[in-house]
Amino acid sequence: MKQTRSLVLLACAGLLLAGCGFRPLYAESGVTSGLSGVVVAAPEGRAGYLVNEALEDTLMLRPGAAAPSWRLDLDISEQRFPRGLRVDNVATRYEYVLTAAYTLRALPSGDPAKTGRVRVELTYDSADQPYASVAAQQDAQERAAAEAARRIELELAAWFADQAGA
Repeated sequence: MKQTRSLVLLACAGLLLAGCGFRPLYAESGVTSGLSGVVVAAPEGRAGYLVNEALEDTLMLRPGAAAPSWRLDLDISEQRFPRGLRVDNVATRYEYVLTAAYTLRALPSGDPAKTGRVRVELTYDSADQPYASVAAQQDAQERAAAEAARRIELELAAWFADQAGA
């Protein structure tokens, strides 16, 4: 009974949102096919690898799929700032900033179609044990890369939706 009531409420909410002009981003034609036609060219380094890996997962790239029609060039920069200094001038926390500038290029011409930049800021604890600090820093890098990939994917999806509607 409770499950049926929940389904009815969800259906009503969907009708209300549809009446307001709400349409899910991925319902737009061309968004999914546009995203799956993007190949990522990431810079070298751990952060570049992590962002590339997250983007490939998020953009639904499949080996053996049709030839890509877009190339996403990335430029990654990282910064780390000490925060929360103790009396002995040792940081207890760090702020990690990952910036990913991207250019979406049409293939095979290489003409730029869209450019953008995402910035992810997060903090992590610094432990007294050196290996714990390295693990915390790597975890921060992984979380920032995943968030940067998510933001890039959303910006590209919105752009593909605009292109389909134009």
